[in-house]
Amino acid sequence: MTWTPRDAGWIEVICGSMFSGKTEELMRRIRRAQIAKMKTIIFKPFVDNRFSEEHIVSHDRKQLTSKTVNSSQEIIDNAGDAEVVAIDEAQFFDNDILEVSKKLAKQKKRVIVAGLDTDYRGQPFGPMPELMCEADYVDKLRAICVVCGNPATYTQRTSKDKQRVVIGETDIYEARCRNCYQPPEN
Repeated sequence: MTWTPRDAGWIEVICGSMFSGKTEELMRRIRRAQIAKMKTIIFKPFVDNRFSEEHIVSHDRKQLTSKTVNSSQEIIDNAGDAEVVAIDEAQFFDNDILEVSKKLAKQKKRVIVAGLDTDYRGQPFGPMPELMCEADYVDKLRAICVVCGNPATYTQRTSKDKQRVVIGETDIYEARCRNCYQPPEN
């Protein structure tokens, strides 16, 4: 059983590989907060322009209005009186996202953060490890391996790009299980 703090803020982290349903789960939690008549706001980094600049969008094209920001400090500046602050694609934010999340939680806000826990090389991604350590609740979601159908926790890049951040979807990424994942060559 999960206990929800009373009169307190907290941090929730939703993590996993690409195609594991992180944004969809973030949206589900926001919709439930909205049903409860709570004030919500969603943020995403400027680099995530795959589907829309004004929305977070799941791979099945469901969407919710969001605010695009250039830095994590802009989240503090724009959170206002929101009771629930959602942050999508947190791996793309600067390392200050941890302090921003902690500050919002201290302001008695529920902070829901979603992001990739590892990159295409299988390495911890950006500020996600620190966010996971600081979180009051962590949910690691799994996708389905496109090769064998087992639960997948890895993101396989199918292109030859070597940059750490390459924005894409099924055109250059696949969900893979531990056995089917092939680390890139150095």
